[in-house]
Amino acid sequence: MFKKNIVLRVSLLISILFVFIGVVFNEWLGQKAQAFLDFAVTYFNWFYLLIGTFFVILCLYFMFSKYGNIRLGKDEDRPAYSTLSWISMLFSAGMGVGLVFWGVTEPVMHYTTPPYGEGSTSEAASLAMKFTFFHWGLHPWAIFALVALGLAYFQFRKKLPGNISSIFYPLLGDKINGPIGKTIDILSVFITAVGVASTFGLSTLQITSGMNSQWNIPNTLTVQLLVIGIGTVLFIMSSWSGLNRGIKYLSNLNMLLFFTVTFAVLFIGPTKQILEVFISSTGSYFGDILPMSLRMEPYNSEANSWIGAWTVFYWAWWTTWAPFVGSFIARISKGRTIREFIIGVLFVPSLISFVWFSVLGGSGIHLIHDLGNTGLGEIINADVNSALFAFLNNIPLGSVISILAMVLIFSYFVTSADSATFVLGMLSTEGNLNPSNKVKIMWGLITAGSATVFLLAGGLEAVKTISIVVATPFTIILIFICLSIIKVMKKEEGKYYKVQEVSESDSKFESKSAG
Repeated sequence: MFKKNIVLRVSLLISILFVFIGVVFNEWLGQKAQAFLDFAVTYFNWFYLLIGTFFVILCLYFMFSKYGNIRLGKDEDRPAYSTLSWISMLFSAGMGVGLVFWGVTEPVMHYTTPPYGEGSTSEAASLAMKFTFFHWGLHPWAIFALVALGLAYFQFRKKLPGNISSIFYPLLGDKINGPIGKTIDILSVFITAVGVASTFGLSTLQITSGMNSQWNIPNTLTVQLLVIGIGTVLFIMSSWSGLNRGIKYLSNLNMLLFFTVTFAVLFIGPTKQILEVFISSTGSYFGDILPMSLRMEPYNSEANSWIGAWTVFYWAWWTTWAPFVGSFIARISKGRTIREFIIGVLFVPSLISFVWFSVLGGSGIHLIHDLGNTGLGEIINADVNSALFAFLNNIPLGSVISILAMVLIFSYFVTSADSATFVLGMLSTEGNLNPSNKVKIMWGLITAGSATVFLLAGGLEAVKTISIVVATPFTIILIFICLSIIKVMKKEEGKYYKVQEVSESDSKFESKSAG
């Protein structure tokens, strides 16, 4: 397996080298990564904003166009998973950990330091929710959807291997099997490993902060490494049981816990205000999505800095998850039409995210803005890792909900890692839909080691910065993925619709004969 598979060998070697450099030269790595990120955000912010908007427009085009009827697989194929399980699995793999981490933090931070205008006002509160929806809405899911659409289409309809390079067949032809294709696959596997490690890092930081807040367990590097170790053992056990058992059951559990926490806070908190926040913020988001998507402030350096630190940063951040999330979504989406696929991947998770932020973020702003709990705002701005638990400590039944939240974070932690090792195994073994347990365990250990690198290099900022720098080349790859999908859809059009017309005429003939 190792001798014949150059993608597996080289991607493993690069990943191990990354772990070594991160452990031995962690301070140097953090400094260089931050310098590169500052350069990219400062000079290429326009680029990220343009391509992020383009991805959303392209997804909407595929959904509303005649291409929406094309099935991801043979015309007779049907989905292998129920819609509920499908949504649960793609949502858990997508951004479950991030939602829990930023659910209270981001709205409160935008409230105190809004994109424009004065902070800590009613106008700032509305802006905070609108821009939070913007950062977690259609744009990130469009990035995931395009990678997943390309993979599912070429894998299940064109019978090509489930590699990122397969998406490039309309552009490269058989060269996808040569050095160019292998380079694309190696880069994708490495980016996936680092992106998954960033998820490990986020989860670990929040879990240890929660344990410190609730049970006074010291939030030290030793405890953080212990959490990573326990999580690694659990997700390897889950991964061993396979996609249809471990990941599926954990994803369904995640959704149950997610909505339990959501509805508990909804009914305990300012229910009427939360519902108003959800409706008004959703309307503001869709009404202003284009101006927000292309917003820059060339004559206001402070406002432009905010855009770079948040919006541009997020568009780059979502790119780090694109190979992993896209590959996993593709794997579970066989048999769905493109229209059904886009609706499920683009709109349903976005609306679920809007509900979560309305409940958690809306309640957090309510405590500060309406009830005058300025101390909570100061805590959240000072330590984002403990923001969720600081918030829960200020509401009725917070101690009980905190336990549920802790279980939810850990469950998302295990599910994301489980999904990721499955995807890494798949991408590094020529698109094998059922990679061996040996390969999955190996990648599990590598990503756990990478997560350790992030913590050694400086916690949350290192997690975000290094992962984005590593994934920057994939932003360019995404553009060519879009071009490849557009090209193949144009070729598919005549052939597919001719078959459809013949099928419909045959059906009519049969019904007349029966009559």
